[in-house]
Amino acid sequence: MASGTELTPTSYMAHHLTNLTSSIGEGEFWTLHVDTLVMAALTGIISLGFLWWVVRGATSGVPSKRQAFVELAIEFIDNQVKSTFHGDRHAFVAPAALTVFVWVFMMSAMDFLPIDIMAKGYELVGLHNWRSVPTADVNTTFALALSVWFLMIFFNMKVKGVGGWIHELVCSPFGKNPLLWPINILFNLVEYISKPLSHSLRLYGNIYAGEIIFLLLGMWAATGLAGTFFGTLLNAGWAIFHILIVTLQAFIFMMLTVVYLSMAHESH
Repeated sequence: MASGTELTPTSYMAHHLTNLTSSIGEGEFWTLHVDTLVMAALTGIISLGFLWWVVRGATSGVPSKRQAFVELAIEFIDNQVKSTFHGDRHAFVAPAALTVFVWVFMMSAMDFLPIDIMAKGYELVGLHNWRSVPTADVNTTFALALSVWFLMIFFNMKVKGVGGWIHELVCSPFGKNPLLWPINILFNLVEYISKPLSHSLRLYGNIYAGEIIFLLLGMWAATGLAGTFFGTLLNAGWAIFHILIVTLQAFIFMMLTVVYLSMAHESH
């Protein structure tokens, strides 16, 4: 935090949970979270660039440890997609699943970095409000979920045709009787609205909660010798447990993506 500012629990939390924003348009019509956009782009370039680098240099002989690790990850995700999606998964769905899993994992893994040390580093270059974890910002998770949602609608229209998709909205799941059309439409609207909401908020809630716990443990570590000892010990334990949470949430987000795209290719 800026020098001369009294540190209180409220100001400490507010400092670490405030985004660096930039307003666009008259009357600040559109506000961009600059830190979220930059960190999301940076983690995407690093993670997907790493995969491209390893795959580009892959050999058919004895693989290196780096190549073996990437091959295991790709094979694991491909098997998960194979068990859910029964079409030509390699045309789009499997690569999309790999991209989603790696990118979401990397964005969420930024939570493992020591938040106070990172904040001091950002302040050295004049960034007094900078959040490192893009998935702790609901704008990120909702944008990802909306992207999957639009892809789901696109594949619905591509596979079934616009008429077939509208027919499915009107006539399923309860039947073709015109008296049931309003109920079918309402049922499908609720389903379509709930998908991006649940898809995004599940990831956001878990990563944001993890960030809050790290901050609370950091505050405890600043209360004295005993607080430093127990705060550091619990922080290390929570970091280990949080690795499982981050991996699990990336996996769930990926699997829901595959399920939604798979449903778009199927007819009721």
